[in-house]
Amino acid sequence: MAMAIVDFLGIKPNESVLDFGCAKGYLVKALRLLKRQAWGYDISKYAIDNCDQDVEEFCFLRGKELGLPLTFDYVIAKDVLEHIDEGRLDYEIGNVGAKKLFAVIPLGNSPIYRAPINNCDRTHKICASESWWIKFFKDRGWELENFTFKIEGIKDHYYEKFPDAHGFFLFKNRNPREREICK
Repeated sequence: MAMAIVDFLGIKPNESVLDFGCAKGYLVKALRLLKRQAWGYDISKYAIDNCDQDVEEFCFLRGKELGLPLTFDYVIAKDVLEHIDEGRLDYEIGNVGAKKLFAVIPLGNSPIYRAPINNCDRTHKICASESWWIKFFKDRGWELENFTFKIEGIKDHYYEKFPDAHGFFLFKNRNPREREICK
């Protein structure tokens, strides 16, 4: 999956990447094995405390990001944005200091997701269509650079039965600025 992301985005070895919602840091580790400058952060103290030991120095608990670069070339938000309350999402997106944002998001028409399994996750807060997400980001200074329902190597098991279950969004920041350190 990490190689599919690197290939799709064209991430070069000297470019910085933040895994937004990194959990235990597995994507951070894979990207670092691919010689990318990857960091991660998450709101789960449990996840960060149990991070893969090979990348624990590169993964941070939300609010303790002082070791992170202030601005990233790429931010990856895979299967995380739908877990944030819409009101809080404004704040989180507003604090993303990145040139580009790659988001993988389960899609639906509230309250029903297109892939039935996504309806079973009680932690999901936002169930919306691709047009809703595109407008959400556009209204916050992000320009859609690419959208697709399929990237080989990411969520392949969904394509046959639910070809439009997930959106793969690549946004370019129209006004990149340095991220504020959240206290």
